[in-house]
Amino acid sequence: MESHDQMLTIGELAGRAGVSTATLRFYEDEGLIVSTRTAGNQRRYPRSMLRRVAVVRAGRAVGMPLAQIRDGLARLPLDRAPTKRQWESVARRWSADLDARIAELVTLRERLTGCVGCGCLSLRSCGLFNP
Repeated sequence: MESHDQMLTIGELAGRAGVSTATLRFYEDEGLIVSTRTAGNQRRYPRSMLRRVAVVRAGRAVGMPLAQIRDGLARLPLDRAPTKRQWESVARRWSADLDARIAELVTLRERLTGCVGCGCLSLRSCGLFNP
């Protein structure tokens, strides 16, 4: 582990990662990143947390729920940047989830189009409102 003087303060990590310090505290509370504390109780982050924050941001950018981001991070090393192969493994899982959600959205769009097309909007017979 890096010594405290080689680690990043919360402000340094926030600035380099492009997020707020409140976001970092939230990520830490959610178990997505970790810090150590100085004798004065200040947070210090290993440089490897930069990559983890980038992974969280990538997951959020594609709509991944925090639980799935947490699961993906659990598959990556905590003390260093992930290898290309490790990242690809997480990305494949996320891609499969995105594919499933896209298929679900397409089905919903088709059902909505059919519903609007029929004009009934009946709660008794409408396939969208009453599957």
